[in-house]
Amino acid sequence: MADQARISNLDAIDAFRSALIVFISKTRQSLDQAQDAVKKNRGWLQTEQPQHWMAQIKQRQKKLDQAQAELMSARMSEFVDSPTVQQMAVRKCRYALEEAQQKLARTQAWARDFDRVVDPLAKKLDSLRDYLENDLAHAVTHLTEIQKILTTYAETSGPTPAPSES
Repeated sequence: MADQARISNLDAIDAFRSALIVFISKTRQSLDQAQDAVKKNRGWLQTEQPQHWMAQIKQRQKKLDQAQAELMSARMSEFVDSPTVQQMAVRKCRYALEEAQQKLARTQAWARDFDRVVDPLAKKLDSLRDYLENDLAHAVTHLTEIQKILTTYAETSGPTPAPSES
């Protein structure tokens, strides 16, 4: 008969539906991890790093002050001919302080620009989440309905026995 479909195997639809469910689950987990990473990096950049570099600046300023005091003391001392060691220590401390100040400035610049740079990318993650939650969830439901319809169809339109000739 030309008006009947030959349904031999519904396992492919079931396998595809199962794979789609696994894909949705794993993608949802990945999106959650990505959003958590964005939040964590924002907090790290806007609070932890500035605090760290401000503390480093204070610490390095104290070391520079101490090195400058030792240099002044060495210059005034009769026992030290050349205070080159103390001068090198002052230069080293100045460099370390400048480095910490530069890193604080870079951290603050990144903190200012973080939302401008990251938000467009995060919005793409949100649109992917919407696609997962709505479109692919509907696809799973639709595949389930297709399976039910085809199963019912296969059961009701089984092979019809040929009329017996008597």
